[in-house]
Amino acid sequence: MPVLTLTLAVVLFGAVPAGADPADDKSRVDAELAQTSATLEAATSRAQQAVAQYAQANAQLPGAQNMLADARGRVAAAEVVARQADREAAAADEVKTEAAKEYQSAAVKVDESRAHVGEFVSQTYRGSGFLALNSILESGSPSEFANRVGYLNQVAAGKTRALNALTVARAQAKEREDAAEVARQRADQSRQQAQQALAASRAAQAGAEQAATDVQNLITQRQQAIDVANQERTAVLANYDRLKAESDRIAAELREAAKNRNGGSPPPTVTPPSGGGAFFMMPTAGWKSSDYGMRYDPYYKVWQLHAGMDIAAPSGQVIYAAADGRVVRAGWNGGYGNYTCISHGNYQGRDLATCYGHQSAMMVSAGQYVRRGQAIGRVGSTGASTGAHLHFEVRRDGTPENPQGWLPACLC
Repeated sequence: MPVLTLTLAVVLFGAVPAGADPADDKSRVDAELAQTSATLEAATSRAQQAVAQYAQANAQLPGAQNMLADARGRVAAAEVVARQADREAAAADEVKTEAAKEYQSAAVKVDESRAHVGEFVSQTYRGSGFLALNSILESGSPSEFANRVGYLNQVAAGKTRALNALTVARAQAKEREDAAEVARQRADQSRQQAQQALAASRAAQAGAEQAATDVQNLITQRQQAIDVANQERTAVLANYDRLKAESDRIAAELREAAKNRNGGSPPPTVTPPSGGGAFFMMPTAGWKSSDYGMRYDPYYKVWQLHAGMDIAAPSGQVIYAAADGRVVRAGWNGGYGNYTCISHGNYQGRDLATCYGHQSAMMVSAGQYVRRGQAIGRVGSTGASTGAHLHFEVRRDGTPENPQGWLPACLC
């Protein structure tokens, strides 16, 4: 694997949290891309595009992978619930079937018993006179006759009790059948709900499978971006060297301009504004998009000095002179694009200057004197720039310093 791949994987992929809120995730991705753009400002445009594509693909991968894993997990869980519901519904069907058979059997026995009792009673009462006569004729005594008639009554009573017991058994079987039917209906409802949940989960999985395809596309895009970035390595490092050389050349020119000011006479002394305010006014309205200082490029493993503060602002917005002074240069300057430097005079024994890069238009020329707050240009994105902003520098004897302490604390 190329060195760049390892570096990118550590810096970007390892820094992405899983399961983030979508709004937070977008803010994080936007911030990462903004930082990537700032870091690669001086890289070739092809390298900038490649690394931005890599960063974007890498930032989107965890979310797509989590979505896919979550959908597959939901489908698996829904399948378990659906299978259990099917088993419970099948068991309820069996219980209902057995209960129905039991009730039918009990009902048949009740009907048969009722028929037997009815027939016995009917025959007994139809033939009661004959039976009684025979009993009288055959009986040896009145007591024997009474015993024979009592026996007939006992048989009839026994058959009635049996019929009553069968009727109770049938009622109980009906209750069990009704309860089994209720259980079967509930089981069917659970099965239907489980099937609906399974269908919904499978629909979600279909979308997730598309996400899986997207994941693979992102991986492919990422690798292609790495290949392009590696191809641009030599050109990017050469750009970095050129930008450093430009900054060094600017420093030398500013020192030379200070020596030659007014035919070699000492430059005017600069004093801080009365009242203890900021030394310089804000050169344009906007927000700080990048700090002054050393930047480490994780893609190409080099340090580079970002010699100023970037102030994001709309293209075409007016840029103002931060203080009174004389324009010592105004023109194209490689990676700085349209670039203006103003010398403000001597401060604590050193020449103090401010410089303004990436302008879309310059409104002053070298040798011109300007006043604090005078319009000198417009915000742009010329040179090595990835978006509209003002690159603002403070230099003393040509050497860049952090502008933060020279401007209002509120940057307003």
